[in-house]
Amino acid sequence: MKIPSVSAFRFLIHSTQILKNPLPFHHKNFETKGDTFRLKLGFGNSVIFSRDAGFAQYALQKNHRNYTKSPIQTRDLVKYVGRGLLTSEGELWQKQRKLIQPAFHKKQLVNLLETIQSAINVELQKIETNKPLDIFPVFNDLAFQTVVKSLFSSAVDQKEINKLQQITESAQQMLVKELRQPYLGWWFNLSGKIKKHISETDEARAILKKLVNERRNSGKREDDLLDMLLEARYEDGNAMEDKQLIDEILILFTAGHETTSNALTFTCELLARNPEIQEKLHSEIMAAKENSETLMDFIKNCPFTKNVIEESLRLYPPAYFIDRVNIEEDEFNGMKIPKNSSLLFSLLEIHTNPKYWDEPKMFKPERFSEVNPNHFSGQYFPFGAGPRMCIGNNFAMYEMVLAVAEIMRKYKISEKKTPIEIKPLITLKPKNAILKFNLR
Repeated sequence: MKIPSVSAFRFLIHSTQILKNPLPFHHKNFETKGDTFRLKLGFGNSVIFSRDAGFAQYALQKNHRNYTKSPIQTRDLVKYVGRGLLTSEGELWQKQRKLIQPAFHKKQLVNLLETIQSAINVELQKIETNKPLDIFPVFNDLAFQTVVKSLFSSAVDQKEINKLQQITESAQQMLVKELRQPYLGWWFNLSGKIKKHISETDEARAILKKLVNERRNSGKREDDLLDMLLEARYEDGNAMEDKQLIDEILILFTAGHETTSNALTFTCELLARNPEIQEKLHSEIMAAKENSETLMDFIKNCPFTKNVIEESLRLYPPAYFIDRVNIEEDEFNGMKIPKNSSLLFSLLEIHTNPKYWDEPKMFKPERFSEVNPNHFSGQYFPFGAGPRMCIGNNFAMYEMVLAVAEIMRKYKISEKKTPIEIKPLITLKPKNAILKFNLR
């Protein structure tokens, strides 16, 4: 069966719109061409787009050995964050995943919950009440601080944190420009823009190396992620080399803070439009506070809070596309996939496809509590799927449950009726997230 195609001419005449926001263009193609289509880019290049949940599960899980990450991650992102879990493939990825996985086990994360809660409490003090507030910067700082404190405990000063955050975010913005405007690649190189960002990344590496050496020399154990990474051993008994360790830390910064800040912002945007759910959350949280001895007990006693976050991740998945390239020719449901095809699975489209979801555009957290938790596993991919599923998914969920719980305990978000605005970059980012918080 031939995959329906969209011409390079149509791509070119919509290029300005695509540069600003490609999602309406892709949605229209899905509506007219079906759940899988080929977008021709000219000069023999093309990308296969799909919102077929079965195809995504096949590529990410059932036949994952034949599907590798695209050059966007294995080449373009590497120059800014190095070669670690997010950007590596094959033997290196398997080796690193096996080494690092225990640090993110639920039993280990229990040790970090107090640190996470403390970082959340400090950052939420920045919320100014009774006035319109752009909430994204607050959550952006919260998520970055949480990652930093979970890695380094209290060993890093605020000036260094600010510098690391500025470099990480600046590099991501540069990568977006490179991906959205590939025809300006010559200019980015000639003008020194890429060189400047790589130089800044080297500065971040130097800060991280200093922190690692200080921990080693101190002989003090903090029971944080850095201790776990330093103590991790390969099968041959060796520890990670410093360069690899720094790569993994940079990737934790990149993957671990922006996605969480996006998700928290979208969750609050949705709560502003659903005041009755805010009250239901507040009741659950206050009861959980009374009946929980530990933070892990508290998280377990907030199932509806978790459902709210899950539904937010369905409607606004921060990682809204997953890219793959097939190593050998393949076939799925009669469609032939030529060798080395570029594939983009739209999680945003899968998560709102009426084939899979009842009232897909509606915010209905209860949909995740009414059924077996695995019921949606084949059509719900907020953290990916298969062996390459996000290693930090439990960390992120614990952080978000604690953050939303603290917000709902302290504040009521004023009702807002205007549509939620989005800005699709490397991740799906919120736009104009202006909310008003009132103390309870």
